[in-house]
Amino acid sequence: MTEKKFQHEPVMPDEVLRFLRPERGGIFLDATLGGAGHAVRLLEAESAVRVIGIDQDPEAIEAATRRLEKYRDRVEIVLGNFRDIETLECGTDIDDLAGALMDLGVSSHQIDTTARGFSFRPGTSLRMRMGGTTGEGREPAADLLNAATEQELGRVFREFGDERRWRVLAREVVRRRKARPFSTSDDLVGALTAVLGRSASEREKARVFQAVRIAVNDELGALKEGLESIRERLAVGGRLVVISYHSLEDRIVKQTFRDWGRDCVCPPELPECRCRGKALGRVLTRRPERPTDAEVKRNPRARSARLRAWENSGS
Repeated sequence: MTEKKFQHEPVMPDEVLRFLRPERGGIFLDATLGGAGHAVRLLEAESAVRVIGIDQDPEAIEAATRRLEKYRDRVEIVLGNFRDIETLECGTDIDDLAGALMDLGVSSHQIDTTARGFSFRPGTSLRMRMGGTTGEGREPAADLLNAATEQELGRVFREFGDERRWRVLAREVVRRRKARPFSTSDDLVGALTAVLGRSASEREKARVFQAVRIAVNDELGALKEGLESIRERLAVGGRLVVISYHSLEDRIVKQTFRDWGRDCVCPPELPECRCRGKALGRVLTRRPERPTDAEVKRNPRARSARLRAWENSGS
């Protein structure tokens, strides 16, 4: 059953293959394996391709293992977060990657499964841990909302959710939790409704819940660490493709790729270059690739996807 639930359509698969060029063969890292949709496409593209798949969700690992059974001689699946790639136990050498993919989206299964606590559907427990309902290392969303200071909550709503009423919303959360701790989606939706003075739209609720999810999982911190760790493991000519769904994620990827593609990253006030003095590689996407209208119609959750790609020069 888990396998079926996790079988979702991969986002922008043709574009991913175009940039990763699996026809060259080699070892490819799928750092966000999920339902293995992209991994299958890579393995089917060329028999000389091997894939290392990483995911922090045990349910995704279980589903991907089943789906990739017929490719088992060319696949290694590892439970973990891509930010910890340096310490993950892999039987395959990952220091000479032909390519790597990071698809930063939350899977349909995670969103739709009430027990995972990502949804703002009535009665949903406030969990939101990407590692699963029993995931370790991260406090659930309810704990964050019940323990964070008003200033910390305000920062979450402002920076991760672009919420204009961040001050008032943070104050309302603190006020309400004094009477009764937050435990379900209804509590957070109720706070937002009180601030708005009306029923919140789907988009407004999604924005606030997304902000809390990003904070719970430290998604932006993980992204920054993961980008650096994966770049260091690319072979000369190896490519990194990232699909993001949030403006903050895309901004980090854009700036990181831009810095890697510059000869000098010293502060402008320095009289002479004291950094590496040479670009690490080249940006392959001046602007992010976007899904086609046909794909969005077929898979509405691809609508906000942005794909950027970078190639290692070996500098």
